[in-house]
Amino acid sequence: MDIVLWLLGIVLMAVGVLGTVLPALPGVVLVFLGAWLMAWIDDYQRVSIDVVVLLGGLTVLAWVLDYLAALLGARNAGASRQALAGAAIGTVIGLFMGLVGVLLMPFVGAVIGEFMARRDHARSLQVGVATWLGLIVGLIAKVAIVFMMLGIFLVALLL
Repeated sequence: MDIVLWLLGIVLMAVGVLGTVLPALPGVVLVFLGAWLMAWIDDYQRVSIDVVVLLGGLTVLAWVLDYLAALLGARNAGASRQALAGAAIGTVIGLFMGLVGVLLMPFVGAVIGEFMARRDHARSLQVGVATWLGLIVGLIAKVAIVFMMLGIFLVALLL
């Protein structure tokens, strides 16, 4: 049974890594759950409770940074609520279009939302770019934190 649980933990972490770039998957949470499961299986002998708590804190930090980066990017440009909603809708639509859709559709959604709110082409593009840059900064932060989590877990597990 332990082998099945170890494999499940590894799968959770692998899917979590993919989920850091695919918005439909809670990537950081899956990485954390995989790490926690493998620590639990081993009775916290190699990966201690302290390490699991640290990984939990990094999980929360990644979520907060991801959310704040997009919000700050949009707010810096003075985005309307429609632009934020458009970026969110664009993100969901982008899931069905592959990686290019995931990267491009939040921008398109923000531009359309801002244009609907203010009817200003130049302003819409400015808000779209700022919102997109915020999303990209959040994505980079999330990926960095996930790899930090993996490193911390592997060091605790192997040393």
